[in-house]
Amino acid sequence: MAITHLPLSPRPSRLRPALLWGGGAVLAAALAVAVVAQIEGDRGISPVASTADIEIDGIEVNTTGKTGEEARQAGWREARKQAWAKAGGPQLSDDQIEGLVSAVVVEREQIGPRRYIARLGVIFDRTRTSQYIGGENAVAERSQPLLTIPVLYSGGTAQVYEVRGAWQKAWAEFHAGASAIDYVRPTGGGGDSLLLTSGQLTRRSRSWWRNVLDQFGASDVIMPVARLERQWPGGPVKGTFTARYGPDNRVLGSFELTAKDSEALPGMLSQAVQRIDRIYTDALVAGTLRINQTLNSDQTSLSPAVAGIVAAAERVSAVQEAAVAAPEAVQPGVAAPATEAPVTYTVQFASPDAKAVDAAMGAVRSAPGVKGAATTSLAMGGTSVMRVTFAGSLDDLAAALRSRGYTVVVGGGALSIRK
Repeated sequence: MAITHLPLSPRPSRLRPALLWGGGAVLAAALAVAVVAQIEGDRGISPVASTADIEIDGIEVNTTGKTGEEARQAGWREARKQAWAKAGGPQLSDDQIEGLVSAVVVEREQIGPRRYIARLGVIFDRTRTSQYIGGENAVAERSQPLLTIPVLYSGGTAQVYEVRGAWQKAWAEFHAGASAIDYVRPTGGGGDSLLLTSGQLTRRSRSWWRNVLDQFGASDVIMPVARLERQWPGGPVKGTFTARYGPDNRVLGSFELTAKDSEALPGMLSQAVQRIDRIYTDALVAGTLRINQTLNSDQTSLSPAVAGIVAAAERVSAVQEAAVAAPEAVQPGVAAPATEAPVTYTVQFASPDAKAVDAAMGAVRSAPGVKGAATTSLAMGGTSVMRVTFAGSLDDLAAALRSRGYTVVVGGGALSIRK
């Protein structure tokens, strides 16, 4: 057999740049399509409006009556009694308890001719129940705004907002108004799926974390993590839940729960959210859940030696600038009056409606010493956040806002105001 050897031509070498350019264009187009695909889609879940009312979920009732409606009324009456006992209320009559209820949430129900089986939630009005349980001090100590990143490990993969997951949904449906933790819960839509991923938990850069937190008006971050293991298709689901916090991804507590099947999974996740909320609340009361000072955008973490050198250089520079700008004003033995540089503080305020937001902004801006104020997190029906630039200390700002008729709570380098 004759084998013909074709001569090599030098021309392909001149075509390589064009081929590389074309490949780069194709790669760039593919990356652009991938980014658009990751942003687009129905993956955002808006959190429920947070109120200060007391909500007791997961009340199981099984009642009977002469008719289905009579059995249903008996079931609701039994649910109100069970919820009141879980809330820690004193012994009251059925009519008194009913007067304290603002709503009954039907999670699941089956109505028969003479029987009623349901899973209900009961919401008590905090104003009316304050004389029996909680009172004004129930949520007196409230945390600063904490960015919440719910991470789910399932099937060997980690996800946050890449899809509309069950763990994200459980946190979105959690009524956090009565909690001592000020949860900042992103919807997960748009660019959230690119910015907040499971890989974000491994970052340690304070500059990066500050940029992320500023996007959501938060002071620090918490990461509730869920790890699900299915024993077999359609069988029990074992969940391991861990409460983590801070840019260093520290652990506050962990526990395990088991759902008998996939249908019971949402109930298990809802229970896990409530238990994690208690872990964070206990850590806040114990002083463990503290804002990491290295995340303060107005401060830079320096060693004492370097900080001393910088401070000395700033003092020398200030004296030289003052001497050059106004040499005639410098007299021996006479000190120039010192003025405090404006500082930015975080202020939380209740925002039931747009009118309340405008009133709060107007009152803060008109306070003496305030140079400017702007909202960084707006939550209608909940708690909003503003950043206030003030020429003075945090205590001075608190005194200025008290003069405007506000009740001010100082803690953790921030203020919480209410009428």
